[in-house]
Parts: sequence; structure tokens; C-alpha cells
Amino acid sequence: MIRLEILTTREQYERAVELQREIWGFSDVELLPVRLFVVASKVGGHALGAYDGDRMVGFLLAIPGLKQRPGGPPLSYLHSHMLGVLPEYANHGLGRQMKLRQREIARAAGIALVEWTFDPLELKNAYFNIERLGAIVRRYVPNQYGITASFLHGGLPTDRLVAEWWLDHPRVGAILAGEPPPREIHTRLSVPADIGEIRRREPGRAREIQQQLEQGFGEAFARGLAVVGFERSAEAGTYLLGEFAHED
Repeated sequence: MIRLEILTTREQYERAVELQREIWGFSDVELLPVRLFVVASKVGGHALGAYDGDRMVGFLLAIPGLKQRPGGPPLSYLHSHMLGVLPEYANHGLGRQMKLRQREIARAAGIALVEWTFDPLELKNAYFNIERLGAIVRRYVPNQYGITASFLHGGLPTDRLVAEWWLDHPRVGAILAGEPPPREIHTRLSVPADIGEIRRREPGRAREIQQQLEQGFGEAFARGLAVVGFERSAEAGTYLLGEFAHED
């Protein structure tokens, strides 16, 4: 039985640092240090650990943020900076458990928005964020973290989509209840289903796909569209873009 626990001790933070090496293969300079976990936990963020018995097998770290809004007061939100689980615990719903606990914590604190970034080439993550949690996307950030040592990044620029999780939006409520909301799709952007293999064997082609996505998302977002859905098939993962109504 997996249990979730708010992390509060140095020993727990140290284990979360070690998990970063095990999950992503980061070099020491790329690791989130213990002191960031300490600070985040003291200034309005939080760290969660997922335990199988006494062993931490996953973690989540969030830090507080402040977003400027044209013509209105700043908006307090959470930036969910990192979530990871050991490979042998993947695809068992553990990530969703941690995100739902995060939603409870944020709502109890009066926070309406949680944001995080994800790699548009990671199709499982895209499906999870959009179709399982109800996040939407309206921003694309080229090479956000620079080239890293992680084997998962394959030497490509770390392009990222910014997920917006509006915790009390009807879309989120419907999706969490298993009732996908209606949507009108204007644009589709597809990624080959075997992009992971392409990234490993044909990095030049993977970079071309990445650049095509950057252009496609840029054009769609400039038109005021948002990612509001994601479809999977044996051939491709497809981002579905349409209108999203929300008062930020």
C-alpha cells in the first residue's frame, strides 16, 4: 500500500535528491538541492513523498509564485517544479495520487492555479496532464533549462509546454469525475508515437520534429488557442487546440 506524506526532515529531503539521480540521471550540478526543499516548505510551497513501506519511491516539490495580471492585482499560484517516481512504480497511478493531494493542499490554502512545465515530446506526460488532470496549455518555452546530462532528454534542447491547472474550473471538475467536457477543436499538432525511439536513434530527426512543434504551437497560441485535449493512437500523439474561457 502506497502512502503519501508531507516531507519535513533533512533525511527525507536527501532521499528526494537521490531519487532525482535514480529517475532522471541528472549530474550533481543539475540536482535540486536539499536547501531548496527546506526553503520551499517554509515559504508557502510543499514537498510530498510517496512511500512503499519505509522506502520513498516518488516525490513532488512545489514552490509559491506570483503572476502579474494586466489591469488587475497579482495572482498567487503554485509552481509544481518537479514530480517523479521510480521506473518500477510508473504507470500505476502514483503521479495522479500526488497531484490530487497537491490539489487538496492548494485549495485549502485558497490557491486557484497550479502550473508546471513538461516536454511536448513526452506523450505519456502530455496525456496525463491534459486528459487525466484537466490542465490546459497556452505557452511554449524553447530550451527552458538548457542542454542537460539526463539520458531522458537525449541531448535535445529542453523545450517545454507550460501546463495551467485551474483547480476549480468546470473542465477540471468534469475530467476528475470521468466526464470529459465538450470542446471545439480548431487545430491539431501530432507527434509520432515512436518519438522516444526516434530521439535515441535519430536525434537530427527528433530535433526537426521539435522545431515543427515550436512553430505550430507558436502560431496557434498567437491566435488565442489553447491545448484542451490530447489523443493517442498507434501512430501518433495529437495535441488538440481550441478555445479556453477563463478569467485569469
